[in-house]
Amino acid sequence: MGKRGISEKTFDRLNILFVMMIVLVITYPVIFIVSASISDPAAVNTGKMWLWPVDITFDGFKKVFQNEAIWRGYFNTIIYTLVGTAIHLVLLLPASYALSRKELKGKKFLLWFILFTMLFNGGLIPTYLVVKSLGMLDTIWAIVIPGVVGAWSILVARTFFQQSIPDQLVEVAKIDGASDIFIFFRIALPLSAPLIAVMALFHGVSMWNQYFGALIYLSDESKYPLQLVLREILIVNEISGDGTMEGAGTAGSLVEQVKTADLIKYAVMIVSALPLLIIYPFLQKYFVKGVLIGSVKE
Repeated sequence: MGKRGISEKTFDRLNILFVMMIVLVITYPVIFIVSASISDPAAVNTGKMWLWPVDITFDGFKKVFQNEAIWRGYFNTIIYTLVGTAIHLVLLLPASYALSRKELKGKKFLLWFILFTMLFNGGLIPTYLVVKSLGMLDTIWAIVIPGVVGAWSILVARTFFQQSIPDQLVEVAKIDGASDIFIFFRIALPLSAPLIAVMALFHGVSMWNQYFGALIYLSDESKYPLQLVLREILIVNEISGDGTMEGAGTAGSLVEQVKTADLIKYAVMIVSALPLLIIYPFLQKYFVKGVLIGSVKE
């Protein structure tokens, strides 16, 4: 191959520069939040701390983890995420596999019916009335059932099965006497690890971060997920020395409470995002592969 032209080298340098800028824009806020969560609030507010920690203190994390509501919210969120993701996969995988088969009768009608839900929905009030009429208010099912499977997920999974499970393979298996259930569990699912990983990650992240559904459907504070608990802490913006939330104290302690509130603001961001940051590297390779295979048809 001949030498590369000046224009190609310039293009490569510009690409590298552009990628470095994106990495900087993404990385700096993360480093800033981590540093601010363990720095003196005065240094953060005055701009003395702009990258690395200044006057390191862990009072913010101590106040957060002394609050029993944080641990209860963690437990609730883990349960909601695991149960919701499991139900999501149980419903998504068989439905998308069935829609990927040509022999399914009424497939076009079902696809249009599913696509219709991407454009129109009943809205908040009808959804609330349905949840209430089913007796799911103030229960785990009010969090995990509404929106458990979306049209976008079904379409992506259907495309994946169409590309990964060719019709010839299914026909050969049926000639050997395999049933549709056998083909799904013994052939389709073992070949769908990237799809399962990416769908579980997408829905799991959504369940972990969601708080609006809990805000609407839950009134029992003992059932609040982590994000709603953190929201309550940020709104109250004050935590007493023993870790319980309460109103404004005396004038002498007001300044200290404001400083602690600044620490808590950054600490709760890390507390809520840390589990996802730990899990994501283990699913990254499946995440990238699953998105590409499920979205691009060669």
